Amino acid sequence: MPTILTHALVPLAAGIALGRARLPPRLVAAGMMAAMLPDADVAMFALGIDYAHAFGHRGASHSLVFALTCGLLAACSARMLKAPPFTALLFVALSAATHPLLDMLTDGGLGVALFWPWSDTRHFAPWRVIDVSPFANRFFSARGVEVLLSELRWVWMPTLSLAAMAAWRRCRSDVSRDRAAGVIEKG
Repeated sequence: MPTILTHALVPLAAGIALGRARLPPRLVAAGMMAAMLPDADVAMFALGIDYAHAFGHRGASHSLVFALTCGLLAACSARMLKAPPFTALLFVALSAATHPLLDMLTDGGLGVALFWPWSDTRHFAPWRVIDVSPFANRFFSARGVEVLLSELRWVWMPTLSLAAMAAWRRCRSDVSRDRAAGVIEKG
């Protein structure tokens, strides 16, 4: 799995790219939480549930059904998130779905049960470029540094670059629109 911080990056970058008018901060925060939530399944180890079990790590909580469920909960909480229900559903579901998609790019583990409950088959992407993160007991080690550098290269730099370009373009179009509105008002 990528580190928990990397999972939160994708919805945060979307919030930066699209701006507060389209994605209110509360909605972005909900998306960040939804993107990290699937890894709560590591608690199953303490309950004696095996990694390969449907409810083990990278099982049901890493499925598209789980992502959609997160989106539906967000739609029900849309007023609190200060967003229209469909926007909340779509953003949070997509945010949660980025978690298993990123995990599919890692070079370790058993894969992701993306299509649970219809299939328990675990999947990987054709390109497995992200170093799998060690669990907490080994995270602060040389291996943990390698993982962070891998994530920086394959996730952080491209994601933040795209977000910055989109935000810059959005700001430029806002300035152009404001200038045009000023010209029209003076005319």
